[in-house]
Amino acid sequence: MTSPSSRHVLIAGAGIGGLTLACALRRAGVRATVFERAEALRPVGAGIIVQMNAAVALRRIGLCDAVVAEGERAEDSLILDTTGARITGVDVRSVQEELDAPMVSIHRARLQAVLRAHAGPEEAVRLGVSVTGFQDDGARVTVSLSDGGTVCGDVLVGADGLHSAVRAGLLGTRPTRYSGYTSWRGVCPASDLVKAGHFTETWGPGARFGIVPIGHGEVYWYATLNAPQGAQDAPGQTLSVLQERFAGWHAPIARVLAATPPERVLRTDIHDRPPVRSWSRGRVTLLGDAAHPMTPNLGQGGCQAIEDGVVLGECLTAPGGVEDALKDYESRRVRRANALVVMSWRMGRLAQWESPAARFVRDALFRRVPESAARRQLQTLVQGLR
Repeated sequence: MTSPSSRHVLIAGAGIGGLTLACALRRAGVRATVFERAEALRPVGAGIIVQMNAAVALRRIGLCDAVVAEGERAEDSLILDTTGARITGVDVRSVQEELDAPMVSIHRARLQAVLRAHAGPEEAVRLGVSVTGFQDDGARVTVSLSDGGTVCGDVLVGADGLHSAVRAGLLGTRPTRYSGYTSWRGVCPASDLVKAGHFTETWGPGARFGIVPIGHGEVYWYATLNAPQGAQDAPGQTLSVLQERFAGWHAPIARVLAATPPERVLRTDIHDRPPVRSWSRGRVTLLGDAAHPMTPNLGQGGCQAIEDGVVLGECLTAPGGVEDALKDYESRRVRRANALVVMSWRMGRLAQWESPAARFVRDALFRRVPESAARRQLQTLVQGLR
């Protein structure tokens, strides 16, 4: 049995979850090597809200303040109708004060940069090479790499996303589940159009539009629309498609779209996977989207990856064997993450309703839900983190 301090942990994927785990292990003095297929960690992508539960997890590895410094603190979070009238919302600032936990929006690239800076020396993150397979002989794991090489370690963690090669080797290949709607995401220099700390999501017929200031003078926005799987915009037409689809919706949606450079817009169909009861076998486990991919409707996908990384780091650095550590990890994480997969799927179905009558009833019911209910949900997320 290897002691925790002498372990070498191999991590497939340098996304948010993989880098969080590397940071947690480095802080505890455990060696980790991350393999990332991208040639460079470039500043691409859109925004993310690091919710209070994820911020509390980051605080456990000493990174909360560094992340908050690179983003923008939330003041309130609202759901609106297409006229801009309030459907429901919560005074997030007061909940943050009550729980002593921040909620911060941040560009994904800035979050990734903070994590990379604390994940270890340059050689700890190998770029341009991905994990393609593995063999677990019970004592060590041998990983096959895309460059033809192999490397041995004590643990392999698949943090390689929705289409994880490690997951395929562990659980087999199964299709993802299409949500029924596609999404667009963008970032623009439009902070003058949006109230600081004011996070909004607008619900319309089979469509939504979210606006989130992320600091550094930038605004992150996202849009969803019921659409056939695999549909694409004509080249160079993405912004005009969005401007036409969201024409007539409340300000500042049109101006935010107009301020967005076309090259900073991403389109992605929304998928998840039905939950599974176990993510581990022997010396191999999964985290983040490789383990429990979820739709973005609760804003918890990246946050649960952060929780995974912190908790798995704690388990792998505790006394005991590797298999016991992975069992402990699952006991602390599976039920919580899987419940959020289910809740997020259901919330997306509800929010994407098209029927005018159904939407009228839905919005009326949400308007009658007291703000205390939303506050309790945030409190439960923070207090349920183990």
